[in-house]
Amino acid sequence: MIISLLVDYAGSIFLKGDWELSPQGVHFIVEASGCGEIITDVSKLQDILVEAAKQANTQVWSVSFNRFPPNGVSGVVVISESHLSVHTWPEKNYMALDIYTCGEKSVPINAVKYVLEKIDAKRSHITEISRGLDDDDDVFYHSFVTWEEILKKN
Repeated sequence: MIISLLVDYAGSIFLKGDWELSPQGVHFIVEASGCGEIITDVSKLQDILVEAAKQANTQVWSVSFNRFPPNGVSGVVVISESHLSVHTWPEKNYMALDIYTCGEKSVPINAVKYVLEKIDAKRSHITEISRGLDDDDDVFYHSFVTWEEILKKN
């Protein structure tokens, strides 16, 4: 049997052989380092994540963002396809981003790229988890790939 590794238009990875693995959802866990001051601004982060949801071709249902002392921000955007969430540590120029989507039309990697650009991150560590995989036996599992990117020098 020949097995090949495929990357689809959204950047998702699938194995292909006599069968094709198709996840129920795709989950991105992103560590963003060297972020700009924008990660202290509740309103701007909210706007960025709502727009990121749109960039991912998803439908926004509800939004909740809050400041946590001294300057951190946490927020969630609930979408019909699941969620986007963010937690910031401005004193470390660090932001944790979590994006989980399901559905054939959503493109979560677009949201990841959009957020990283808007927060002016210098480096990112990204894990993409394909969730809800099964071998036609209704026993579900996940697989993942992880990588690091240098986005900007200094």
